[in-house]
Amino acid sequence: MHDADRRQGALAALAAYLCWGVFGLFFHALAAVPAVEILAHRITWSAVLTTALVLGLGKGPDLLAVFADRRRLAGLAGSAVCITINWGVYIWSVGHGHALDASIGYYVLPLVAVALGALLLKERLGRRQLAAIGLVLLGVLVLATGLSGVPWIVLVLAFSFGGYGLLRKLVPVEALTGLCVETLLLAVPAALYLLTRPSGGALMQGDLFTTLMLLVSGPVTTVPLVLFAYGARRLQLSTLGLMQYLNPTIQMAVAVGLLGEHFTRTHAVTFLCIWGGLMLYSLPQRRRAGS
Repeated sequence: MHDADRRQGALAALAAYLCWGVFGLFFHALAAVPAVEILAHRITWSAVLTTALVLGLGKGPDLLAVFADRRRLAGLAGSAVCITINWGVYIWSVGHGHALDASIGYYVLPLVAVALGALLLKERLGRRQLAAIGLVLLGVLVLATGLSGVPWIVLVLAFSFGGYGLLRKLVPVEALTGLCVETLLLAVPAALYLLTRPSGGALMQGDLFTTLMLLVSGPVTTVPLVLFAYGARRLQLSTLGLMQYLNPTIQMAVAVGLLGEHFTRTHAVTFLCIWGGLMLYSLPQRRRAGS
């Protein structure tokens, strides 16, 4: 893969992580709406938008080809399940005062990504990279000790999105087309759920602000996922995972600074360990003698 492709992938992933970092504010504004209902709107409007984009860009044949390919369809069905779990847990977390726990889940995610990359994709890691991961692991252990166990939100978010990133890297499908397939697979149950909501649910009963927020949940969901999928196809899974730290850092700042959640000494030590590991991992490698 060319350096230009890697740079484009890195920029796309960076933009996705910046978007996800401020998602807490969006879903906190919808805290009065049940998490499952918000999730159903995200899926439904994302399916509508991605289908319109795919057809508008003349990629309809590509979409049909994926549905005709059992292997690719099965892979995208698995990634669709992973992202649905991730979306649902994150929405619930923000709406119930656990945005800080959610941010820590995304701090743990790179450990999962690096482990999957090394174990399943045979991505090689040097000693310095392993030492950096060790620092991150130390931060997670500090968190687990200080909180008397890692919150379940942390583990579910880390493993669900780690699995999503792995599957999207392995399935050979263009970013937008893949997301369209994922959301279409989920759209029928999501739409049926919304149709069974009493009196139309929050979309019909809420104020204008709530209605608009639910409608734009499609674009808000689609854009960063397309960017992420584009980056995932062009970067090593371990690199992609460690770039992810920008997302939880912003999430943590939002949770503490804007949503009023409590930042403890344990969180501070965890934060320092993780960022120390990130800095160590990011140091340029020394050139070998004679190179």
